[in-house]
Amino acid sequence: MRGLLCWPLPVLLFLLQPWETLSQFAGPRCRTGPLDLVFVIDSSRSVRPFEFETMRQFLVGLLRGLDVGPNATRVGVIQYSSQVQSVFPLGAFSRREDMERAIRALVPLAQGTMTGLAIQYAMNVAFSVAEGARPPEARVPRIAVIVTDGRPQDRVAEVAAQARARGIEIYAVGVQRADVGSLRAMASPPLDEHVFLVESFNLIQEFGQQFRGRLCAIDHCGFGNHSCQHECVSTFGGPRCCCREGHDLLPDGRSCQARDLCNGVDHGCEFQCVSEGLSYRCLCPEGQQLQADGKSCNRCREGHVDLVLLVDGSKSVRPQNFELVKRFVNQIVDFLDVSPEGTRVGLVQFSSRVRTEFPLGRYGTAAEVKQAVLAVEYMERGTMTGLALRHMVEHSFSEAQGARPRALNVPRVGLVFTDGRSQDDISVWARRAKEEGIVMYAVGVGKAVEEELRQIASEPAELHVSYSPDFGTMTHLLENLRGSICPEEGIGAGTELRSLCECESLVEFQGRTLGALEKLTQNHILLRLTARLEDLENQLATQK
Repeated sequence: MRGLLCWPLPVLLFLLQPWETLSQFAGPRCRTGPLDLVFVIDSSRSVRPFEFETMRQFLVGLLRGLDVGPNATRVGVIQYSSQVQSVFPLGAFSRREDMERAIRALVPLAQGTMTGLAIQYAMNVAFSVAEGARPPEARVPRIAVIVTDGRPQDRVAEVAAQARARGIEIYAVGVQRADVGSLRAMASPPLDEHVFLVESFNLIQEFGQQFRGRLCAIDHCGFGNHSCQHECVSTFGGPRCCCREGHDLLPDGRSCQARDLCNGVDHGCEFQCVSEGLSYRCLCPEGQQLQADGKSCNRCREGHVDLVLLVDGSKSVRPQNFELVKRFVNQIVDFLDVSPEGTRVGLVQFSSRVRTEFPLGRYGTAAEVKQAVLAVEYMERGTMTGLALRHMVEHSFSEAQGARPRALNVPRVGLVFTDGRSQDDISVWARRAKEEGIVMYAVGVGKAVEEELRQIASEPAELHVSYSPDFGTMTHLLENLRGSICPEEGIGAGTELRSLCECESLVEFQGRTLGALEKLTQNHILLRLTARLEDLENQLATQK
């Protein structure tokens, strides 16, 4: 079974015995193993009635060469023109006779050629579990065979790429007038195994017969494993090496290497992901412990902070990168002790305008904050960073929006994310923010301007400015931000610590002492103590 997952499976078009001679075929069927197979048939007006009849016979012939059944190959058929119609879904029939009956009753739509729409339908509907496809975890190959005779009237490249990304292997079969460029845009790589061009519908039967024997007759791996490190798989073009689960085939086509499960994916690890065999584990920096969830490190639990995040939602960020920024924001939230009495978090998004996504006082737990961050919608348009800084100073840190009164000495921290040059002046409000006692951090990505980042950030800039060349590598900035935002262990950011030698402390101590002496005097306690001391001194002198 595991070897079957490695087959390129041009099987599907090669199983055909000509319809006229099917009754003479008495040998065993070519057993390919379980497949979810969907035929996507062009029934536009350019396909003439006799040509459509030939294609109908072609489908019937293919079915008779397949090992059809609930636990073997499941077959679905859709036809398309200007619209898409399901002839029968994957889960409809388990008997070949029922499938043939439905194909023979097929009536062509005879309209336009919306091939992209048909691929979209196959991806979202035909290969869904609800329609009878087996779930992804079953690792059953999903195969789409597109048969068309003309040029698509809509775009196919993007939707075909999406389908391939979801694990659907696409074979593109063009007949006579078909556009080769469109076939290549639809098919899976390698193209020489997934793109087929037939001169006419009359030759499509000979096309299937030509390759059936090549597929089923020769076991290329029966003569040895051809130096494959793990497994040899026989295909119509010869032997092919495949690797066991958790390994990737190296460029030499024979050797296998254990897959790095942490390459480009952190699996939610707060600090570092380490690949170990078929699994992975998360690590924390020295001096920090891994939490019970197996992913996060001990959080910044000491000290209180009012933290406002200013996130660049301009057009240059792009939607997919904005999602990475939101994930990065939530990773910051993960190391904060979010609560009404601990750290409060607010989020502001800016582009050509400014929008408060949620103020400081709205959410009292990290889970609520993270859920709200994920729900933020991308704004696009310009980059008015100066306007965002003004909004932060005038509104975000107000008590009305949840900031704690200045008398409580709770640090106010502003964190700005941006990927480019501001379209307005930032100098006035960057300076004003620091004059208002807000500790400013600037995180730049991609084309962010260093001069502007330094202008936004508090001094020293080396501790308050962070930069990443692209959105995908921002996570390496987390540890720096954690060390900057989190107070030192045992020192609460909301607690004012003063040396006992400071002038203010000495004055306070003197005041308390004088007050206590005055009370003793008023109650005559001090006089009695003085008399008692004098009496004791006299007794000692007499004894000498």
